Amino acid sequence: MRMIFPIIFTFAVIGLFHFTGLIALKYYPATINLVIFTIFFSSTFTEETIIQKFAKLMEGKELPDIVKDYTRKLTYVWCVFLIFNFMISFATIFMSSKVWTIYNGCISYLLTGLLFAIEYLIRLRFKRKYNV
Repeated sequence: MRMIFPIIFTFAVIGLFHFTGLIALKYYPATINLVIFTIFFSSTFTEETIIQKFAKLMEGKELPDIVKDYTRKLTYVWCVFLIFNFMISFATIFMSSKVWTIYNGCISYLLTGLLFAIEYLIRLRFKRKYNV
């Protein structure tokens, strides 16, 4: 039953693209950013954020409070990034295909990778500092 939504969503995207052409494709990056933002943002209202759940799975044990605090703050950082990425992706829908392609096919990936890299370096430093 859990697989039904992704299957329906995939066929809906294929159908939209088939019947509307390129314009439906242009909405895809903005939609994905909004969906991921919604998942991350809604998790900030729960006891464990989505990033805390990932960290707990990777560590295989309960996280210390300092790590929980770090992962909650990291979730906020990703929320800010994702909402700005969504806004820019959405704005490019109404721009030329060249601008849309450059941002959504290159710049957004570079920015995401940069955030991952910066966070990874900060995480390594955090782990060394607090021996976690």
